[in-house]
Amino acid sequence: MKKTNLKKILAFVFLSVVLVGFIAFVEKQTLYKTFQGTEIDIKGVSGVYFVEDAEITKILKEAFPDLKPGLMLSEVPMKEIESRLLGHPFVKSAQAMIGQKGILNLKISQHQPIARIAQPLGADGYITTEGKVIPTSTSYTSRVLILEGKFAEHIMDKGDVNTEMPELMDLIVFITEDEFWNAQITELEVNDRDDIRLFQQVGRQIIEFGDGYDIANKFDRISVFYKEILPRKGWNAYGRVSVKFKDQIVCE
Repeated sequence: MKKTNLKKILAFVFLSVVLVGFIAFVEKQTLYKTFQGTEIDIKGVSGVYFVEDAEITKILKEAFPDLKPGLMLSEVPMKEIESRLLGHPFVKSAQAMIGQKGILNLKISQHQPIARIAQPLGADGYITTEGKVIPTSTSYTSRVLILEGKFAEHIMDKGDVNTEMPELMDLIVFITEDEFWNAQITELEVNDRDDIRLFQQVGRQIIEFGDGYDIANKFDRISVFYKEILPRKGWNAYGRVSVKFKDQIVCE
C-alpha cells in the first residue's frame, strides 16, 4: 500500500510540474505574440534632438489609441505607424520592427538643418541637407547660415530649394562644407536667381555674388580680395565687392 501511495504521489507531482511548465510555456508564447511596449531610438544630429521620445510617445498615443499591451502583434499597424511618424517635419526616416518579447522598436533619424530662411513678416524655416524646407523647432535653435530676400521667401513658400533653385543649394553646401567660408559668411541675401549677396562675419563689404553658378571660381576671386587687396587698402576701404562678372573683381 505504501508503495502504491508513493507512486501516486510521485505521479501527481510529475503531472503538476508538467502542467506548470505547460502553462508557463503557453504564457511565454502568448507574450511573444502580443504587444508589450515601445522602445524609441532617435539618432541625434550633432548631439541635438529636434524630436524627443516624449513627443513620439504622444503621437502614438493620439494616433493609435488601441496600441496597448496585450494587442496581438498581427494587429499592430506597422506601416501606418511609420507613415504617421514621417509626417513629423523633423523626422527624416522611421522604421518600425517587432523585437523580442513583443517590444515595438522604433528607429528614427532626423532631418539636419543646413541653413535658415528668415522672414521679417512670417515664420522662419530651416533648409535641410536634402534641400527640403521645414518649420523651425520650438525646442532648439540650430546655428546655421541665414538666408533673406524676396527669392528666399519664394523658396520658403514652395518648400524645396532643389526644385526652385538647385544652384543655390550648391552654394549653401559649398559654404557650409568649407571651414573658413562657413565661419566668415554668415548670411545670403537672395533677391533673385541672379542677385545673391554675401554678408561677412568680419568686414563691412557687401559681396555681390550674382547667380549661383561658377561658385569655386568666384570664391577664388573673393580670396584674392582678402589676401591681396585688403592688406594694401585696409578693411574699410571698400563698401561693395562684386565677383558676379566673369574673371573680374570690382571694388567700390
